[in-house]
Amino acid sequence: MASRRPTYGGQAVIEGVMIRGQNNISVSVRNPSGDIVTRTKPLNKIFTGPLRKIPFLRGIIALSETLYIGMDSLSYSAKIAESEEIQDDKDEKSTSKLSVAITIILSTALAIGLFFLLPLLASTPFEYFTKSSLIANIAEGIIRLFIFILYIFSIGLMEDIKRVYMYHGAEHMTVHAQEAGNPLTLENISKYPTAHPRCGTAFLLNVMLISIIVFSLMPREPLSWLIISRIIFIPLIASISYESIRISSIYDQNLFIKLLMAPSLWLQKLTTKQPDDDQIEVAIESMKASIQYDKEI
Repeated sequence: MASRRPTYGGQAVIEGVMIRGQNNISVSVRNPSGDIVTRTKPLNKIFTGPLRKIPFLRGIIALSETLYIGMDSLSYSAKIAESEEIQDDKDEKSTSKLSVAITIILSTALAIGLFFLLPLLASTPFEYFTKSSLIANIAEGIIRLFIFILYIFSIGLMEDIKRVYMYHGAEHMTVHAQEAGNPLTLENISKYPTAHPRCGTAFLLNVMLISIIVFSLMPREPLSWLIISRIIFIPLIASISYESIRISSIYDQNLFIKLLMAPSLWLQKLTTKQPDDDQIEVAIESMKASIQYDKEI
C-alpha cells in the first residue's frame, strides 16, 4: 500500500483560509486593498506531541486545538479584513490570550446550551407520553439533530456567512488538490468538489449521531444527573467521533465507508459554496505557506 501524503486541513475565516500543517498554523487573509496577508506560526507542542497519538485522548486534544486555533485565527483574520495595515509581532501580541479564552468559554457554553441542554428540555414531554426513557432519549437526539441542521441553514442566509462558506469550499478544494499531489494552481483546484470527508461539519454531524447512541443508554432520572450527563460525556462523544473520522479518511475508498460518509457530504452542501478565483488564490497562499514551513523544519 502506498504511503499517504502528509495530512493538511483547516477552516474558513473572515475573508480568508486557515491551514493546519504538520507543525504550524498558516492563515491567509485578503485585506481591503486586495492584497493577501499571510501569518504562519508553529503549533504548540501539546498539539503535536506524543499524546496526540493516543486513541480517544487525541480526540479531546484535537477538539481543544480546534477551539483555540480556530478562535485565534478568526480574531487575526477579522483584524486584517478590517484594516489595510499588515500587523507585526508586536501588534499580534496585543491580542490578549485572555480574550481568546473568554470567547472560547462563552461559545462553548452557548453550544452546550443550544445543542445539548435545549434538546434535553424539549424532549421531557416524551417521558410522560411514553413512560419510556429510551424513546425520550431518542426523541432528544432527533431534536438535537434538527436544531443543528436548522442552525447551519439559518446562519447560511447571512451575507457575511455566505462568503465564509465560499472560503470553506476553497479550503476543501485546495486540500483535495494537495492530497492528490497536484500542483496548487487555479486550474487544478477548480476541478475538485467543495465537500471533503475530513470536515468540521462531518465531525459535528458524527457528534450528533453518536450522542443519540450514548445518551439512549442512560436513565432520565434524577434530573441533576440528566443535565450533568449531557455535559460530562461530551469529551467521550467527541473522541469517538474523531476516531470515526480518522477511520473514514483511511478507508475512504471502501463502499461501506462511502455510504456512511454520504450524509456528511450532503450536509456540506449547506456549509460550503462554490468559491470565486480570488478566494481560491487565498487558500493556495495559505496551503503553500504551511507546506513551506513544514519543509524548513
